[in-house]
Amino acid sequence: MRRRPVNRVATISMHTSPLDQPGTGDAGGMNVYIVESAKRLAQLGVEVDIFTRATAGDLPPVTELAPGVLVRHLTAGPYEELDRADMPSQLCAFLSGVLRTEAMYDPGRYDVIHSHYWLSGQVGWLAKERWGVPLVHTMHTMAKVKNLLLARDDRPEPQARVVGEEQVVEIADRLVANTADEAQELIDLYGAPEERVAVVNPGVNLTVFQPASKGAARHRLGLPQDAHVLLFVGRIQPLKAPDVLLRAASRMLIEDPSLRERLIVACVGGPSGNGLARPALLVELAAELGISDVVRLVPPAPQEELADWYRAADVTVVPSYSESFGLVALESQACGTPVAAAAVGGLRTAVRDGVSGVLVDGHDAHEWSRALRRFVTSPRWREHLSAGARTHAAAFGWQATAAHLKDVYAEAVAHLHRLPLAINS
Repeated sequence: MRRRPVNRVATISMHTSPLDQPGTGDAGGMNVYIVESAKRLAQLGVEVDIFTRATAGDLPPVTELAPGVLVRHLTAGPYEELDRADMPSQLCAFLSGVLRTEAMYDPGRYDVIHSHYWLSGQVGWLAKERWGVPLVHTMHTMAKVKNLLLARDDRPEPQARVVGEEQVVEIADRLVANTADEAQELIDLYGAPEERVAVVNPGVNLTVFQPASKGAARHRLGLPQDAHVLLFVGRIQPLKAPDVLLRAASRMLIEDPSLRERLIVACVGGPSGNGLARPALLVELAAELGISDVVRLVPPAPQEELADWYRAADVTVVPSYSESFGLVALESQACGTPVAAAAVGGLRTAVRDGVSGVLVDGHDAHEWSRALRRFVTSPRWREHLSAGARTHAAAFGWQATAAHLKDVYAEAVAHLHRLPLAINS
């Protein structure tokens, strides 16, 4: 019987470029996911074209990210960073660029579309109908989930996004969920048919993020060798809750003032989303709490430097109100540093409670203070978790993620064309 190979994927990432530095603006774990999975798919023989919005007039129309992976910059709106609330106004312009690109080639250039985030899903929906290929969609975050778990002072996601997500769920041939919990949310909150939902765990770059000398990492970063380092990595916005770490650190110092001589609270990242309204929030909060002397605010770092921050830390703190997975937690564990994470969403999969880190219920500063204090006062327990962190993270590699995605693509193509699966070309 005939087989239909999956040779090329049109990946749609409208609102954020895979070339952007994660940790600020709209760039985060989704950017890492798209880059790493695309590279591994190309190694498996599946070429990837990533469509994204051009944010500068001097960007080349096409950039090779890696062999077999192209980033296509499309003009849609002004050459500057747009707030996501303004992105829907550029959907038509962006879609036009996607369709024009495909029209330059012979019919059948793309075998499948993989859209990321609901805005890209809207573009993927129309391209799917134009090209007659299946649409695979990954939410990354969901409005209904975020609105159920709003941070203090955070704004609920608008109804327009909820409707847009519902439409994408209805039209997509396959929905990729990061965890079983996220798959269930798609089914329960959005009415997604169970047979169209596939669970594909994200991975971690085990070549970059791996254990190495804590002392050497601290030396390179200018940190004292005897410091107690509590680390936050991510975008500075209410959803990610870096304020929880600062409030917990303040509580730790109130309960044990002697810690002040050695405690360092490092926050690596930049303002994003609703956090752009108060870019100096952490500076102001640290001053209000009287802990400015122990807080270090560090701009987003490239992966190699970020790995050093993980190695230098005693614990990486991930107190988010909502996470579809939590790549930061996985990266930290791959470097041998345990994690204290909120017991929400994908973090319950990314962190093994009591084995590779701890999961904390809620966001109360007292509860977080108690959890973090143990990392400072119990080095043997911390070392136990460090060993578990390395083992746990080793099970998550991007190669496995890409192989599973390739299977999902083949299933979507086979279902659309009623053909046998074509996992290998």
